[in-house]
Amino acid sequence: MKNNECHFCSHDGGEILVSNSVLRIIAPLEPEFPGLVRVVWHAHIAEMTDLEPSQRSALMQVVCQVEQLIRDVIEPHKVNLASFGNFVPHLHWHVIPRWEDDAYFPESIWGVKLRETSENSLQARHQQALDLFEAIRSFDFKSKYNA
Repeated sequence: MKNNECHFCSHDGGEILVSNSVLRIIAPLEPEFPGLVRVVWHAHIAEMTDLEPSQRSALMQVVCQVEQLIRDVIEPHKVNLASFGNFVPHLHWHVIPRWEDDAYFPESIWGVKLRETSENSLQARHQQALDLFEAIRSFDFKSKYNA
């Protein structure tokens, strides 16, 4: 089921890194947050409990694998996982690398900006994000997670 007014039904939501019959992993254009990845369920549903238990499990395994790739490739201080859907009520997960010197840390990325992140740090993290995106493209999600 597609909802023509839903952003994730009518747009990819960013650069597609991986896509299959049930979900896509995207790199959205978020210049302040290099390495941020979203895992978007294709079907227009709003809540995790709208999925069958096996689908929930597969989705969360993909989210956790993306988190692991973020940790392995770009080594942030912390990784945040978030699924709100308040503005876009279409099931998706944000997987967000965080650094102690990022502009919002320790707030959420939607919180109060506390400082500016240095251009050098942002440039280095954008380069690391390219390596991360390649690692995600190369990972065999299909055979590992039935997703």
